[in-house]
Amino acid sequence: MKNTITKGFILSGLSNIVAVLILSRFFTNEFIPKYDNVVMSNFGLLMIIVWGFAYISVAKSYSKVKWLVAVFAVEKLIYAIIWALWRLKNDVSPIFDEDIMAGIFYSIYGINDIIFFFFFSYVFIKLSKK
Repeated sequence: MKNTITKGFILSGLSNIVAVLILSRFFTNEFIPKYDNVVMSNFGLLMIIVWGFAYISVAKSYSKVKWLVAVFAVEKLIYAIIWALWRLKNDVSPIFDEDIMAGIFYSIYGINDIIFFFFFSYVFIKLSKK
């Protein structure tokens, strides 16, 4: 089970890093910041990559940083809520019309955050029972 959890941390990190780099075209995609220039500015995208490296950095030692795992869960929950609120107010169809990469980004980023919120929450609960 420990190996599976380690892989989950790595997958979470890589999903942040790879998705941002590809969909933002290495920070040159003007349409991602256009539709949310606060959370998804190029600085915000860079911080998502930093979080990805943070997840990977504890992949093999997560059992020693229970409270950091809780922070990861809270961070993912916040991004999921921000995405859900954004989606309630915005239609992604026009974004797809302007730029397919930005459309994909805005369609999926919150789903990724919800999935990994549950993953980090599960790991935190598991560690708390020890």
